[in-house]
This record gives sequence, structure tokens and C-alpha cells, in this order.
Amino acid sequence: MKNINILPADTYTVVNKTIITDIDKKIVSMLYQPIIGFTAVSLYYSLISDLDKQELISDELTHYHLMATMQLSLNDIMIAREKLEAVGLIKTYLKKDNINQLVYLLYSPMSPNDFFNHPILNIVLYNNLGKKEYEKMVNYFKTPKIVLKGFEDITSSFDDVFTPVRGTILNTYDDVTKKDSNNIMINKGIDFNLILTGIPNLNEKYLTEEVKELINNLSYIYNLDTLDMQGLIRNSLNEKGSIDKTILRKSCRNYYQFDNYGNLPSLIYNRQPDYLKKPTGDNSKWAKMVYTFENITPYQLLKAKYKGAEPTDRDKKLIESLLIDQKLNPGVVNVLISYVLKVNNEQLTKSYVETIAGQWKRLNIETVEEAMKITEKEHKKLKKIVKPKEKVIKEDKSIPAWFNKEQELEKINESEKEELDKILEELV
Repeated sequence: MKNINILPADTYTVVNKTIITDIDKKIVSMLYQPIIGFTAVSLYYSLISDLDKQELISDELTHYHLMATMQLSLNDIMIAREKLEAVGLIKTYLKKDNINQLVYLLYSPMSPNDFFNHPILNIVLYNNLGKKEYEKMVNYFKTPKIVLKGFEDITSSFDDVFTPVRGTILNTYDDVTKKDSNNIMINKGIDFNLILTGIPNLNEKYLTEEVKELINNLSYIYNLDTLDMQGLIRNSLNEKGSIDKTILRKSCRNYYQFDNYGNLPSLIYNRQPDYLKKPTGDNSKWAKMVYTFENITPYQLLKAKYKGAEPTDRDKKLIESLLIDQKLNPGVVNVLISYVLKVNNEQLTKSYVETIAGQWKRLNIETVEEAMKITEKEHKKLKKIVKPKEKVIKEDKSIPAWFNKEQELEKINESEKEELDKILEELV
């Protein structure tokens, strides 16, 4: 991602590099949207609609056109564009001038088979959907198995139907529209020269671009450096000196789980899914808190609570269990962390956290607002139970900032806004 300042007057042209079918649109909505969010998918469809009648290339349009048709700020559109780029649905080219010119190349989504076997996208989809929804999605795209035992293949071949004809040899054409998808890119690089130097048995001719891409993807998913990967590749070689990709995948997964108490790649670095976020525009204290919890990861929040220090493995494992075992969403976990630390003397007591998490799961708490409201409700119950003489002023300092219901409609003043912006800046 390059930091380019795009203005509403800057122009763009959409070029279709593929054939986008209704099935493709369904794949984008069902498999890509849980990863990139509704806004990015809407931008993808908007760019498709900009194409000419032959669906090949658009007129030159301004980004103000996108802002007007999508009713979004340019910043939101640029964020959505970056998400489309990240998952390989578009590529962007820029020509700088007084008025910048951009070209957006559109690509098809991966086939369901490629998607569910991709080393990164399938894991991200699983993390965002959870096991139950993920398995439903896999079952939706499974092809039915038909037992053909006892049947005879009587399919006609071409020469059974058509007679040979004489004709000239025609040229081949590379610029005719075809079905084309675009791979996602990982910038984290493995030093392949070091890999080859350290593994004499590895035949360089088998280290193709496809294999290198797989290695880079696996190193990204499982947070492996070149030396880690070197040992895993060495154990994945077959007698020909090529890498057995299935063994390499399994070795990387086992290596990660061994180092991480049996867990798969950490979810504590994920943010609240876009489709579960509150629409922006409200400037109240309540909305500011919601926005903060929705747009930071549980790891970032936990690290902020540690005043910038690295959280303990115990706390990180506890948070990850909320995401994996209880399948709470990241934003909901953020509220839970903040709530427990406030009311439990800055301690994340495992039994206390898991009791609340279990209740929230049973109540199907999915959004940050729902989590904040349930903590408010529980606090009011506690106030009724506690005797009046036990209600000391200190109690008010131990409750979350959103507990004052009047704040929901109260506008924040400048000093409070600066304070919350500072907190958000530190967390993000």
C-alpha cells in the first residue's frame, strides 16, 4: 500500500481484465465480504457498473462521481479500495499530474475450490465467520458426489461428430477477454538465497514462483522467519529434491501449534468485522467509545492497558480462548476486557472472565453496542443488591466510562474529544 493523496477531482478509468458472472458476484458476497466488508464489496460492484455496454472499459470518471453514487467520503472509498487490492479483486495504477489519473483493473474472485484451499484467505474467513458458519459455507459450495459404479461412459468425442476440414493456421491472441483472477500479495519476504544455501538437497528448478508464493504465505500466517522456514522445508523434501507442499503446510501448522499451546494462528490481532460495526456520524461520548472498541484489536487494547508493555502470555492466551472457544467477536472481547479490568481491580481473573463470556455467548452478543449495554444492565443490578452504606464514591471510579446513560446523547467537548482521540491514536 502506497500513501497517495487522492482528491475528488482526480480521474479514474475501469478496465475489465476478466469475465465477471453472476456466480462470481455470489462468491464475492459470500466468501469475500466477511473479510473485506460490505463497503469494499459495494465499491467493487460500483466499478463494474462504470464499465461500458460491452463491459470492457469505462469512460474517464472523477472520484467525486464515486463519492456521489456511493454516498461515501473519499477516505472511506480509498480504504475500501485498499481492501479490494489486498484480496486480489483489483489492481491500481497511478499517473501523477496536476490532476492524477488512476486505472483500476478488475479481476474475478477465486473459484470456491481455490479460495478454500488458499493458505491465507480460508483461515481469515474461518476466523471471521467461526466454525459453524464456515462449515455451512463450505457445504454450500461442495459439489454433489455421484456414484458412477456400473455406468458406462458413452460421451462422444469431437471427431465422432465432426469431420476433419482443411484450414490455415491462425494466430493466437493473448488480448482476448478471458477468465482471470489475481493473486493476493504478501510483502513479508523469505530470503530464498539463504534457503538454497542451507538446503543443498533442494533442487532450485522446483523452487517455482508458485512454491515461493506458498512459502511466503505460510511464513506470514504462522509468523516464521527464514531460518524457521529453512528447517521446515528441509523436512518436506521428497527424493527428487522438490518440496512436498502438503507436508510443508502440515509441518508449518504443527510447528506453530507446538509453540502456541496447540492453538492455530492468533486471532487477537483481528478487528471487529465491518458488517457488525455501528455507522459513523454520531459525535457523542458513547459513539466515540463504540468506535474505539470496534477499530482496535484485542491485542492493541491489552497492550494499551499494559502501558505499552507486552502483555503476559497468560493474558493473551485467555483473550484468544474467548475468540476461539467462546467465538466472541473482537470488538465484544474489547468491551469485556475493559469491563473486567475496571470492576476487578485491573485483574483478568480467568474464571470471572469466562463466566461473563459464557453469559454473553448465550445471549448472542455480537456487536460492541450490545456488549456495552449488557454491562450497563448488569451494573444496575449490582447497585440494587449493594446496601446503601456500601455505595462509596470509590465505586464510581471502578465502572466503565459508558455507564452513564446520559452520555449517549451528550456531545463531547473539545478537551474530551482530544483526550479520546489521543487514546484512540495510542491504541491504533
